[in-house]
Amino acid sequence: MKIGELAAATGTQVETIRYYEREDLLPTPARTEGNYRVYNDAHAHRLAFIRHCRCLDMTLDEIRVLLHHKDAPTESCGEVDALLDDHIGHVVNRIKELKALERELRALRAGCSDGRSAEDCGILGGLEKAALEHDHGPRHSGHQLAEGTHSRRGGRVKEKHGSAKP
Repeated sequence: MKIGELAAATGTQVETIRYYEREDLLPTPARTEGNYRVYNDAHAHRLAFIRHCRCLDMTLDEIRVLLHHKDAPTESCGEVDALLDDHIGHVVNRIKELKALERELRALRAGCSDGRSAEDCGILGGLEKAALEHDHGPRHSGHQLAEGTHSRRGGRVKEKHGSAKP
């Protein structure tokens, strides 16, 4: 199948497929005489695996490790176990960050009642005050830098191409 057919079959954008090839997550496909890429079912299955891992918010480096072990089925899966344990820890931390974010947003919402003008809006005033108080510089290793701040997991690599949930 050609790249467009693989894209349609897996719900993946063509650019995302090419990106995964450049990142060596998908093996290089054979080429036709006309230089078109030719994919097979193994490519589709591997792409489905990668996309599912991305839906679980795994980084490309984490996926590389998983694919390595998937391609070497006789190796010990201890590294896979450790990777997943570490990833669960990141998810737990992200949930804590999201709960703190929810509390901050609810506190902002509670600071404003309906019918006020924008100049008297408690939400806008709260956001302005917080913007002056918080350190909004570069984040280091994804940890909270100040009370009420939040960030995505440090070191995460998200694709620039593809859907929101590749």
